[in-house]
Amino acid sequence: MNDAYKSTIERANIICEVLPYIRKYSGKTLVIKYGGNAMNDEAVTTTILQDIAALKIVGVNPILVHGGGPEINRLLDRLGIQSKFKNGLRVTDEQTMEVAQMILCGKINKNIVGELNSMGVKAIGLCGKDSQLIKAENLDPELGFVGKITEINAKLLEILAKDEFIPVIASIATDDKGNSYNVNADVAAAAIGAAMHAEKLLFLSDIDGIMANKDNSDSLIKRINVSALRKMIDDGSVSGGMVPKAKSCIDAIERGINSVFILNGTLPHSILLELFTDDGVGTMIEKDN
Repeated sequence: MNDAYKSTIERANIICEVLPYIRKYSGKTLVIKYGGNAMNDEAVTTTILQDIAALKIVGVNPILVHGGGPEINRLLDRLGIQSKFKNGLRVTDEQTMEVAQMILCGKINKNIVGELNSMGVKAIGLCGKDSQLIKAENLDPELGFVGKITEINAKLLEILAKDEFIPVIASIATDDKGNSYNVNADVAAAAIGAAMHAEKLLFLSDIDGIMANKDNSDSLIKRINVSALRKMIDDGSVSGGMVPKAKSCIDAIERGINSVFILNGTLPHSILLELFTDDGVGTMIEKDN
């Protein structure tokens, strides 16, 4: 048996191995949050979007929620506007809100949509202001225009996701008066996942997952339940920008999502590796039982 034939057999075996997973997720809704530092490498981003396109092609219903903090920071710096954060959330005055909306809803959202469409699927770009997709109220006066999500227009997403479209959602929300609010993309993804009764929620970050020791990259926790994760938040083992992500994971589980994952979105094809292999590549958060 020559090397070329062996290689062909290996590829055929891989296809056979993923078929049960395709059957498992066919017709199911998966919510994927992607953004921030995980999006810095364009080549890797392309592989992640290829994963999402592939999911749609094989009958899964992916919904993509994205952030874009680093790009917002870069434009704020160019404009001479200082970035401030409180408990991992961006303090958002009127100028910062305008910049965030421009970057998230304009540049990043449409770039993602365009690239997905070029892969042979039909992506549609949305933000929370479209048909009041994400409704919010002020979270904390000290944070400015930062929103607390009050309602998700699940009907709109169901129409799109269960048809031939991939919704791509920028994390800008609105209220009944049409005001814009900056909402944490992790929180938005968790709220959307819960409203859609998603099978799984995947957070793509720039780290491998939850670490037992945040200073040791080899201390990845493969599985953790809600109580243990809450304890890690309380004792400071999970801190900084990981706190809203971890709390979003807990919230999603408590609101009915079967399982939540934190993956390293800087790894090529991390979505397919997590969903279509036995071992996975990140941390799975599950119920206490």
